[in-house]
Amino acid sequence: MKQVIFTEFGGPEVLRLVDAEEPHAGPGQVRIAVRAAGVNPVDWRIREGQVLGAHPTVLPSGVGIDAAGVVDEVGEGVEGVAVGDSVFGEGVSTYAELAVLSAWAVMPDGLAFEEAAGYPSVVETALRLIREADVRPGETLLVSGASGGVGSAVLQIARERGITVIGTAGAANQDYLRELGALATTYGEGWVDRVRRLGRVDAALDLAGSGVIAELVELTGDPAKVLSIADLGAPAFDVRFSGVAGSVPDALAEAVDLISRGKLHIPVERSYSLADAAAAHADSHAGHTRGRRVIVV
Repeated sequence: MKQVIFTEFGGPEVLRLVDAEEPHAGPGQVRIAVRAAGVNPVDWRIREGQVLGAHPTVLPSGVGIDAAGVVDEVGEGVEGVAVGDSVFGEGVSTYAELAVLSAWAVMPDGLAFEEAAGYPSVVETALRLIREADVRPGETLLVSGASGGVGSAVLQIARERGITVIGTAGAANQDYLRELGALATTYGEGWVDRVRRLGRVDAALDLAGSGVIAELVELTGDPAKVLSIADLGAPAFDVRFSGVAGSVPDALAEAVDLISRGKLHIPVERSYSLADAAAAHADSHAGHTRGRRVIVV
């Protein structure tokens, strides 16, 4: 089978498309014929060797955590899913023609593989951040870098829970944030004052790692009300870096519910082939995403 790997830590150029041995489903796992794989910032952070504490990596290594596809092998002890079912979930080395998933859910009717691949890690992260920020209905959450996958999920889940969201993004994505129910403003010079004019901030999330932690603490008045998933320097400001995943099966179940009720939709901004994985990583690293980027197999 074809698989994207890297044999050394480094930039996108270390990614290679190779012929690899097929993986097999172990106990409690399923194997899928991958139709699409999600492209997440954690993918290139792992490739660069930034997050070895949370993601120990043995070289050579595959790439990718999220995927959607058709089950073709069911491991021992697995119930509720069968060969031929369309599923989406999390596993390892998902930039490949075949991948093993350790957490999955059957895809809702009408959901395309390409879109489904963009949900698993994104929804888990969004749910975790809202929970850890302890933001309640009627309060206001500020999201810095709100137009990407996690931001898109946070905005929609928060709206469903009665939480007001102020989102910052580039000028081209202001209407997109408003479509998702956010009070939108641009980043750049004067952004703190623009946020203040939109309302009080009870909690804040840094999703872009653009060096705004000090300002988020200033706006909330409390570093305990600020969380980052993108700035490894956040702890220097007494701000938590949230990098430990919660229950992926629970997050997938909630994603299925929200998608089925029409309360969650994250558009796919761009699709790439396995051979173009390096370009996908370069684009993800550059940011300015509206929704998700995915690898289509």
